[in-house]
Amino acid sequence: MSSYVPSQVFLTKGVGRHREKLQSFEMALRQARIAQFNLVRVSSIFPPNCKIVSRNVGVKQLKPGQIVHCVLSDTATNEPNRLLAASVGLSIPKSREYHGYLSEHHAFGQNERLAGDYAEDLAAEMLATVLGVPFDPDKSWNERKGTWTISGEIVKTMNTTQSAIGDRKGDWTTVLAGAIFIA
Repeated sequence: MSSYVPSQVFLTKGVGRHREKLQSFEMALRQARIAQFNLVRVSSIFPPNCKIVSRNVGVKQLKPGQIVHCVLSDTATNEPNRLLAASVGLSIPKSREYHGYLSEHHAFGQNERLAGDYAEDLAAEMLATVLGVPFDPDKSWNERKGTWTISGEIVKTMNTTQSAIGDRKGDWTTVLAGAIFIA
């Protein structure tokens, strides 16, 4: 039995609008450039030594119809003018030999910055718990450097987030954000 551990990942996001909810989701997948793959959602582990590549580089390595593992956050509304957001946060330990964490967050009433910050906080907290150290987002964040310090380790975090305002006529609006794995 071979073990599948992704060696690369790319982050993507999209928004779709349509009178049908499913078609709205499809349009968001198309904008994110991942509609042509069979997506399989997985939990929140960022593999050791996994390289982050651009969406353009990542999509070129995949084939239409391919089964692709991903961490995906999505939400939808048909309520006119409702603010919605979907985000995937990522925390990577200083030593790339160890695994990091991905978090999914979706919300109503949050803009991209708030949802993205929240998703990053979730991922950083998950990493802190596996390291067995206390985590206080107000004390661990270094705003000037844009990094987290957890138990003396500098941790890199990032996110991909999509927000949108619900269609004013009541059509479905779907937002999604994802981390797409490549073998």
